[in-house]
Amino acid sequence: MTERYVLDLQEVDETQVAVVGGKGAHLGGLSRIEGIRVPAGFCVTTDAFRRIMAEAPSLDDRLDQLSRLNPDDREAIRTLSAQIRRTVEGIAVPDDLTAAITRALARLGEQAAYAVRSSATAEDLPTASFAGQQDTYLNVVGPTAILQHVSRCWASLFTERAVTYRQRNGIDHRTVHMAVVVQRMVFPHASGILFTADPVTGNRKVATVDAGFGLGEALVSGLVNPDVFKVRHGEVVAKAIAAKQRAVHALPTGGTQEVAIDSRRQEQPALTDAQVVRLVQLGRRIEAHFGRPQDIEWCLVDDGFQIVQSRPITTLFPIPETGDQENHVYVSVGHQQMMTDPMKPLGLSMWQLTAMVPMHAAGGRLFVDVTRRLAAPASRAGLLDVMGRGDPLVRDALETVLDRDDFVPSLPDAGPGGPPTGGASATIETDPAIVTELIERSQVSIAALERDIRTKTGPALFEFLLEAFAEHKRLLSDPLSMQAIMAGMEATWWLNDTLQEWLGEKNAADTLTLSAPDNVTSEMGLALLDVADVIRPHSEVVAFLQGVEDEGFLDELAKLAGGTEARDAIEAYLDRYGMRCVGEIDITRPRWRERPTTLVPVLLDNVRNFEPGAAERRFEQGRQKALQKEQDVLSRLRALPDGDRKAGEAKRMIDRVRTFIGYREYPKYGIVSRYFVYKQALLEEAERLVQAGVLPEKEDIFYLTFQELHDVVRSNQADDRLIQQRKDALRSYHALTPPRVLTSDGEAVTGAYRRDDVPVGALIGLPVSAGTIEGRARVILDIAEADLEAGDILVTTFTDPSWSPLFVAVAGLVTEVGGLMTHGAVIAREYGLPAVVGVERATRLIRDGQRIRVHGTDGYVEILP
Repeated sequence: MTERYVLDLQEVDETQVAVVGGKGAHLGGLSRIEGIRVPAGFCVTTDAFRRIMAEAPSLDDRLDQLSRLNPDDREAIRTLSAQIRRTVEGIAVPDDLTAAITRALARLGEQAAYAVRSSATAEDLPTASFAGQQDTYLNVVGPTAILQHVSRCWASLFTERAVTYRQRNGIDHRTVHMAVVVQRMVFPHASGILFTADPVTGNRKVATVDAGFGLGEALVSGLVNPDVFKVRHGEVVAKAIAAKQRAVHALPTGGTQEVAIDSRRQEQPALTDAQVVRLVQLGRRIEAHFGRPQDIEWCLVDDGFQIVQSRPITTLFPIPETGDQENHVYVSVGHQQMMTDPMKPLGLSMWQLTAMVPMHAAGGRLFVDVTRRLAAPASRAGLLDVMGRGDPLVRDALETVLDRDDFVPSLPDAGPGGPPTGGASATIETDPAIVTELIERSQVSIAALERDIRTKTGPALFEFLLEAFAEHKRLLSDPLSMQAIMAGMEATWWLNDTLQEWLGEKNAADTLTLSAPDNVTSEMGLALLDVADVIRPHSEVVAFLQGVEDEGFLDELAKLAGGTEARDAIEAYLDRYGMRCVGEIDITRPRWRERPTTLVPVLLDNVRNFEPGAAERRFEQGRQKALQKEQDVLSRLRALPDGDRKAGEAKRMIDRVRTFIGYREYPKYGIVSRYFVYKQALLEEAERLVQAGVLPEKEDIFYLTFQELHDVVRSNQADDRLIQQRKDALRSYHALTPPRVLTSDGEAVTGAYRRDDVPVGALIGLPVSAGTIEGRARVILDIAEADLEAGDILVTTFTDPSWSPLFVAVAGLVTEVGGLMTHGAVIAREYGLPAVVGVERATRLIRDGQRIRVHGTDGYVEILP
């Protein structure tokens, strides 16, 4: 009976987290790896913890009270968790449990010194690192002291920090149990931490060693700066030796103390290069055993290394799986598509199935492998040019990788690189009828899709969808459509480059494209102003909308004075734009039609901030400004040498840009329109699966890939465990920042702006819409929480087309992600908003409510005092 309370470390492995907690399970696993030395010890199991908790029935009520507290009520959590800790520490350890622990100590040496370490069952999981949540006690001597510290470890499950962490992460306090690891104390010459991947860059081939004298507590607690060594391919490639003034040493009577280090030793390295290399070899062995990069605590004792902890590094961005050993360079799709949040598995696989190039998933994001295109000189030049125009940080990151001569192989131009990126050359006439025809083609195709999908269910629906995806790709790759997009973009580039050369004017195209025709995204923002005009006269409707929380509010509107007109206006808007939403490239995201309350705050802002007829006035003012700019540019050009020719060329390009630039937004509108049709059909299928008891809820299909869902529909069987794993994984992906460029070594390359023409302290970005504006920053991460006043400047992570309704209400725009031709930039120019995009960490560096100045012509943002 007593044996299950204590297990020797040699008896456990990483499968026994429920019995010995995360730390105990990892240590057990470590002690089984050949060549890895772990200090001898044993685990007091979770059975012992449950036995102790059962000794105090009052704990049950207190845990109930604890789970009902708000995670933000720190005072109540502090008080109640302290009571629980005192109760746990006060429980007398039963005799049989005391005997089991004492027997284990007798085997290892009763009067030796021990480390007593908490090991919770929810610790160091792949999806959540609980590092430092519970307590460790060093140099504990004698059975009485050890039993007392075991009780303290049990109680440390209820520190204020651990309780708050569990509440914020939705972890039930009753499901987490505490084991305790008791290990022979080692008295090291040096100790520290080894990361088997570089924790800063993510590079899996570079290991980082932090080292200091004495016990590792000095490093962990931040008492001293460590020596830092970097090792690649078995050699030290960089090192920084710190002045280590203090160390933590064990006292003979128990406990630890800080000591000063002799001044002659302070500058000495804590490890030799040979020791560092040997330590990294051990680390690689441990990493291979656990199957992922590790954060390892080590001690150097008599020229031999002992390992006292190993846990996964949870902050690394995963690497796309290729199945080969070649070098690869990946570019983020999310940074091109203005959506850097993680996508659910169905969203990822649907985008992969409908995209024009192969895409690889990692960390809930998509990447394109550009290695082949970088390898050949001609395709490399084309790729860098397109990337640079889109996002200079991506170009700089790619050039950083290319500067490492050995990483990207060199291929001849005729190789499999294909033509340079950039699509079909724009050789079409400047004819508005082309755009009209393209829009009509798209509408006909979507109408046919809606008609034909209605009768399809079960496996037949999936066969039909695969055909629909082929049509989807055919529309996207339509040569005429590609030519129209490129014509608008190339005309913009020509105007900006040439007018700067001829007239010394920066970004002239920004004004020349104001209120361009046929832009479905800018029309969407203006159309919501028209909806606000319908609502504004009816005070009862406005008051009702201010309290709306339920998605069924449209049906309620009809009961109010003016409510029928309001409902009809909103319904008509949703008929045209209801398939849109934030993050719309992920089919699983709720669309406006599914969640119309999202639009209510923006509508109310429009009612409050605008006069009737604003949409038409805004559009006309933009058109007139563009016309005036055109006349001004042409008259200045005519005054130059060879002026008539220059003015003639510019006029042709201005006509071209106004004809085609609006169409740039249409293909995405077509994609998202089709997506909504696919989604509705798949959700009807999901409803049938729920009715048949195959799935608990409809949204569970979002955690399966398209192929997996097809299999579930065919077999009427679903893997609940897989769906739960995918939900857990998605939660962990939210904590990761996707890199613009990622290599197969795992290195996240961010890129930098190489500029010296900005004021000190300014935030650098990419200028995408000319002008300078000063105002209050509104940092908004969710469109449904918009609360804007006239003159506000919108600061957010990314803007896809669904943000356009907010653009009419703001005076300027700052985003963390974006390029010259991404949606936010195009719409900012059409509305005449000064805008700077690609500003790293803008939403963290700019505080909501601060006054800022946006330099849209020169590409930087100043935070004002």
